[in-house]
Amino acid sequence: MKTTTSENLFNRAKELMPGGVNSPVRAFRSVGGSPFFTERADGAILTTADGEELIDYVCTWGPAIHGHNHPAIRAALAEALEKGTSFGTPNPYEVEMAERIRDMVPSVQKVRMVNSGTEATMSCIRLARGCTGRDKIVKFAGCYHGHVDSLLVKAGSGALTFGHPDSAGIPEGFARETIVLPFNDEDALEEAFRSRGEEIAGVIVEPYPANNCLILPQKGFLQKLRALCTRHGSLLIFDEVMTGFRVAPGGVQEKEGVMPDLTALGKIIGGGLPVGAFGGKAEIMDYLAPEGPVYQAGTLSGNPLAMAAGITALWLLKKEIPYEKLNQMGQDLCKAVLDTAKAKGLPMQMPQTGSMFSPIFSSKPVTNFDQALKIDTERFGLLFYYALQHGVYLPPSAYETCFISTAHTSENLEKTADVLVAGLKSF
Repeated sequence: MKTTTSENLFNRAKELMPGGVNSPVRAFRSVGGSPFFTERADGAILTTADGEELIDYVCTWGPAIHGHNHPAIRAALAEALEKGTSFGTPNPYEVEMAERIRDMVPSVQKVRMVNSGTEATMSCIRLARGCTGRDKIVKFAGCYHGHVDSLLVKAGSGALTFGHPDSAGIPEGFARETIVLPFNDEDALEEAFRSRGEEIAGVIVEPYPANNCLILPQKGFLQKLRALCTRHGSLLIFDEVMTGFRVAPGGVQEKEGVMPDLTALGKIIGGGLPVGAFGGKAEIMDYLAPEGPVYQAGTLSGNPLAMAAGITALWLLKKEIPYEKLNQMGQDLCKAVLDTAKAKGLPMQMPQTGSMFSPIFSSKPVTNFDQALKIDTERFGLLFYYALQHGVYLPPSAYETCFISTAHTSENLEKTADVLVAGLKSF
C-alpha cells in the first residue's frame, strides 16, 4: 500500500520530536493509528497534506469560533504586520485588548496579557498565593489547567487520555500543596474548607470542565464554591481559557451569574495566534509587579500580531452576537445523534452548551472524573474513525470536547449528523 504524505511527514517528525508531535493528544494514541497533517484551513474545513477535506470540530482546540482563516482577522494581521512583529515596549493594541476584555468579562477590572493558557493559570495561582499569604490550592479531579507543576495532578485531557493523571518530573512537595476534590461534590468541598480553610489561597476550576468529557455543574455548585471562598478569604479562580467568549460574551461567569476573583483566559482572544491573559479585581491585580511584590513577566506578552487578531475576533463576536445560533446548531446536531443511539439501544450521552458538545458512550450522564474514567473509549474510537473516513474530524480523544464555529454551515451540520448517525448504525 502506498504511503501517504501525512504518513511520510509523521515518520520524519518522529525522528525529530517526542512522539512526532508538539502536543501529546495530536499523536492519535487514544484512538490508534497515525495523525493526518493539515496543509491549510478555511472556514469549517481542514485540507490535509493528502488533499482530503474534513469538516472540523476541533477548531484548533477552541480558538476558531469564527472558523479558520477569517478574512477580517487575516486583514487585521496584515495591517499589524506592516508595522512590525514585536516591539519589546508597550503598544496600542494591548491597551485596546485590555479594554475589550474588561468590557466583556464581568469580573475583570484589570488584566495582564501572557502567551498561553498555561501561563495564565500559573500566574493566577502565584497571584492568589502572594495576595493571601497562603500556600494551598484546591483543584478538581479531571480539570486540566495547562501543564503547571502544581496543577498537573489528576488532570484531564492528554494526561487522562494516556492513563497518567500525574506527570513525572513534578516534585512530591508541589503536589502536597494541591488539594484535589471531586467536581460537583458539595460535601467534599465543605469538608475541605472546614478542615483547611485558613490554609487555602485559592480554588481553581473550569466552571464547565471540558477536558474529561464535557461536564456541567449541578445546580448550586458554583454558587456554593463562591460562598465558601468568600467566607474563608480564599480567591476563586475561573479557568475560562476554553469557555471564555465561547459560551457567552462574558463566559460562564456571565451565564451562571457567579463572579470569580481572578479569571484565566486564552484561545479566542488570540484569533488563532498564541495568547493568554488573566484578570480580576483591581486590588488583587495590583499585587503584580511593578505595582506589587508578585513577579510575572514575558518577552512576547501583548504581542501586536496576537492582539490585532484577537481584537478582531472579539469585535466580530460583538457585531454578530452568534451565541443563540451556535447553541441551536449544537442542540440540533446532538438530538439527531442521540435519537439514533436511543433507537439502537446504545448507551450514549451528548452534553452540550452553546457551541460545545461531547459524544460520550456511557449509560449515565458524566458528572465527575471517576465517572469519566468509565466511559467506553473503544466505541468512541470506532465512531472517530468512521467519521474521519467520511469527511468529519472529531477530537482524537474520547475525553475532549467538540466545537462548532460560525463558519459551520447548515450543510456542514447536516452532513455531520448523517455521518455520525451512519457511524452509530454501523456498530
